[in-house]
Amino acid sequence: MGFGDLKSPTGLKVLNDFLADKSYIEGYVPSQADVAVFDALSSPPSAELFHALRWYNHIKSYQKEKASLPGVKKPLGKYGPADVADATAASKDEDDDDDIDLFGSDDEEESAAAKKLKEERVAQYEAKKSKKPALIAKSSILLDVKPWDDETDMAKLEACVRTIQMDGLLWGSSKLVPVGYGIKKLQIQCVVEDDKVGVDQLEELITAFEDLVQSMDVAAFNKI
Repeated sequence: MGFGDLKSPTGLKVLNDFLADKSYIEGYVPSQADVAVFDALSSPPSAELFHALRWYNHIKSYQKEKASLPGVKKPLGKYGPADVADATAASKDEDDDDDIDLFGSDDEEESAAAKKLKEERVAQYEAKKSKKPALIAKSSILLDVKPWDDETDMAKLEACVRTIQMDGLLWGSSKLVPVGYGIKKLQIQCVVEDDKVGVDQLEELITAFEDLVQSMDVAAFNKI
């Protein structure tokens, strides 16, 4: 299990493929698994690896609170696809001191922490079940995503935008709208849950594809 060397193009491609259908390294919320992999990267993935870049930018927004994210931080080789060799294993015997896990990698501590986390999640689930469903506030947003010039691959630009997957975000229809001088902008619809997704957050994630996107504006915003 592992991603290989995350400082190499091969390792980054493994990470990108792994995140093609996932929002996080483990589970459905940011956790110490994401922190461990994020810290192993020396720089943001390139725009070509848009699944990895989308994940990187999302986890980067949690840097001030990463120590409080759930889970137990494990060695890097404990994450990733099962059919990839753990590149960290070869150096383990040479420098055991570097492998000390300050977050606690002892089997008993890890088991106790996992049990506690499970109990907390079960308690949260039961508490939610006991409450009546609350009305979820949603908004319909029409976004204008502008490219740099008329040579920008708009199909690739739209594909990158749609790789942004978040709880409370649903992408809808889209079209290309001429803006002049042969340049077209992407106009794309989305529905968001107000408590989970904000316009500023969408703008940060979309403009992160800086090789393709010049800017993003809100063309229309309506409460549902």
